[in-house]
Amino acid sequence: MTVGIASDHRGYRLKEKLMKYLTSLDYEVIDYGTTSLDSCDYPEFAFALGTAIQKKEIEQGIAICGTGIGISIACNKMKKIRCAKVNTPKEAIWSKKDNDANIIALSGSLSLLKAKNIVDAFLKTSFSKEERHQKRIDMISKYEEGNK
Repeated sequence: MTVGIASDHRGYRLKEKLMKYLTSLDYEVIDYGTTSLDSCDYPEFAFALGTAIQKKEIEQGIAICGTGIGISIACNKMKKIRCAKVNTPKEAIWSKKDNDANIIALSGSLSLLKAKNIVDAFLKTSFSKEERHQKRIDMISKYEEGNK
C-alpha cells in the first residue's frame, strides 16, 4: 500500500517519526511536506496530499498539524476527499469502516505510541461497503458535484 503523509511545522516531528515507522512495516510512504520546523501554512500540504489521493498516486493519507483540525478542514475542501480528524484507534476504525475516509488528520502533539496505534487501526481497516454507508457517501459526492 502506498501512503501519503503531510504536515505543517507543528506536525513535522510526528510526521518524520511516523514515516520511519511506516517504512519499517513495508509501506511505501510519500512525503508531501513540510520539510522543516520553519513556520508554514498547512493548506499547502493538505492540498498536495489531497491531490495525490484524487490522482490515485497514493491510496491513503495522513495529515498532521498542531491540532489536526485546520489541516482536516483544508483536506475536506477538496472533491473526493473524506478526511477524519481522529483522536483514538476506535475513531480511526469507524472513519474507514463507515465513511470510507481516505485521509486521517492527527494532532502533532500526540505521543508516538498513540499515533502509531491510530495509524495502524486506520490502515488495517477496510470500508464495510454496507449499502447505508455507501448511500451516505454517494449523497456527499452528489452534493460536491452540484456545488462546483
